[in-house]
Amino acid sequence: MRKLLVVVVLLAVGAGATWVLASRAAGPLVDVTGPDVVGQTGALAVAIETPGGQLRRLDVVLEQGDGRMPVFSLVDGDPGDITRDGENRLGLTQPIGKQRFPELRAGSARIVVTAVRPVLFGLREATTVATRDIDVRLDPPQVGVQSAHHFINHGGSEMVVYRTSAGVGESGVRVGEYEYPGFPAAGAGIAGAYPNLRVAFFALLWDQDVNTPIEVFARDELGNEGRSRFDYRVFPKNFRNSRITLDDGFLSRVVPAILQSSPGFDVSDPSDLLAAYLRINRDMRRDNNAAIAELRMRTSPTLLWQGPFKQLINTAVESGFADQRVYLYNGEEVDRQVHLGFDLASTARAAVLAANRGEVVHAGWLGIYGNCVILDHGMGLQSLYAHLSSMDVEVGQRVETDGLLGHTGTTGLAGGDHLHFTMLLHGNAITPIDWWSGQWVEDRILRKLGDAGASSRAR
Repeated sequence: MRKLLVVVVLLAVGAGATWVLASRAAGPLVDVTGPDVVGQTGALAVAIETPGGQLRRLDVVLEQGDGRMPVFSLVDGDPGDITRDGENRLGLTQPIGKQRFPELRAGSARIVVTAVRPVLFGLREATTVATRDIDVRLDPPQVGVQSAHHFINHGGSEMVVYRTSAGVGESGVRVGEYEYPGFPAAGAGIAGAYPNLRVAFFALLWDQDVNTPIEVFARDELGNEGRSRFDYRVFPKNFRNSRITLDDGFLSRVVPAILQSSPGFDVSDPSDLLAAYLRINRDMRRDNNAAIAELRMRTSPTLLWQGPFKQLINTAVESGFADQRVYLYNGEEVDRQVHLGFDLASTARAAVLAANRGEVVHAGWLGIYGNCVILDHGMGLQSLYAHLSSMDVEVGQRVETDGLLGHTGTTGLAGGDHLHFTMLLHGNAITPIDWWSGQWVEDRILRKLGDAGASSRAR
């Protein structure tokens, strides 16, 4: 009996010691790796090491003055936000900044992370509290336009010369929901330009309201943004309405050829030529235009073009820019699309020449555009040549004005042998008419660059 009592006492003492030691167990290792500074945006990064990756609770709070702003909770938040790196290591990233917490003010703040892991088979807990002091900066960068006389044709483009303060990460022109990035003025040939002098081409697209607000902007790496309006005038344009009649002969010529050259594009019944055509005209057109827009990233920060662009010689204009097309079949309306270019026709298999100096960023099949070549002319400006029967250039090749690109044809959705030509600005189609005009290029572009260069030399 005495031995049993001794055993019981020893077990009780051992259990008590285990209970006490469990209360002294180390909590998870917590490292708040960033950030040091936040603004409108910022990213919290926390690394946690705990046996078996076990966490009972994780709470992150942003404190400023008497305010407490919950950032994350393992109970209330999405556990999927926590990532695992090995057996014992966890990670958490969360956006923090004024965009997420409007009550945040400029000045100092503190991140507080509380991590709890289970110990003693979950009967007890071990807790760690880690903190990190951060600086909140909300002053926007400065930006202002230096060029003058900005006149914009609806569906067309313009250019501004502007200057930003130091520390700017992104800048350019915002037209409604579209942003057009700026480039260092030195890339436009302005010798001795201020380090923060920028040049940006922008557009008022055919489907944007003529009253769409236009402004220059500059953003720093913390998401703080400065904006400035400038003087400009918009000239409204009337876009033509046209009717396109589809017939079985046309459908049987273009639909099978396009489907054969586009193996990744599926239609439910290829023998239903009208249904297949409508999918091509709508969905493939959308996909092709998205692919064209992606090519905006492959632009030179230096202007490659010189002087006005050239319209293909000895051609008649069959369709204009932003024609509003109604498609008819057996006298019934079946579709509506907008034609974002010029159809230029002369003789069959006419030589297609580069409208200006540039670099080939696409030379190949492009759905509704058939065989297509796209040239980059720098700072977001590109030109597109479609429906070619043959192509004589390859991606990465530099071409001079009047360099041979290929020959006209009937590939894609072409109704007859012609060149579909358009200009692109950061992936958006704009009217070529402005760029074909020597007077427009001189007044809208070259004069401003010349004035900016004279200002730089006079400083």
